[in-house]
Amino acid sequence: MSLKHKIAARAAQEIQDGSIINLGIGIPTLIPSYLPAERQVLVHSENGILGMGRACTMAEADRNLIDAGGTYIHVNPGGSFFDSAVSFALVRSGRLDVAVLGALEVSETGDVANWIMPGRHTPGIGGGMELAQKANRLLITTTHTTRKGEPKLVRQCSLPITARACAHTIITELAVIDVTAQGFALREIAAESSVQEVVDKTGAELMVPDGEVPTY
Repeated sequence: MSLKHKIAARAAQEIQDGSIINLGIGIPTLIPSYLPAERQVLVHSENGILGMGRACTMAEADRNLIDAGGTYIHVNPGGSFFDSAVSFALVRSGRLDVAVLGALEVSETGDVANWIMPGRHTPGIGGGMELAQKANRLLITTTHTTRKGEPKLVRQCSLPITARACAHTIITELAVIDVTAQGFALREIAAESSVQEVVDKTGAELMVPDGEVPTY
């Protein structure tokens, strides 16, 4: 299993039955593949869908059915469609139980930076700003470090902020870490990692529980 799929599989365990969720681009889109068939979850897409299904192959695609990122998708039985005003009213009114986003950096106070890196083109901040602020719970799925080995979990974000004090839980290939009022708190580690590795690769103080840390 690749690192991205490993992160998505663990993140799926955080999604409760009956939840309304929104999945950002990248790793979050892999989560539905790891949800048990009996778990009833409604997936929201900012372009006006509630009840979104899996991505389509080109052979299956209906050109009228895309997600917010432009990927062709299925819509599950009972799914509904609405305009952008209704879609963002749903977000802004706090009706999303969980939003799952990727991140470039997350600070120890829960600030998230995920929309731009200096010198790289971006189409804009998009709906991530409101999803991060308004979802009842925000999960971050990301690799623990950059390709250069630099920590993504930091004391203070150096990249432009998407939203402040919004992240609740961070899931990486190494660990599950909760964002608390006191900072980062280690909840679980991956079976292939160690507490010391997680501490070494986290760019801020990490609270470690006494005794053995559960693995996943």
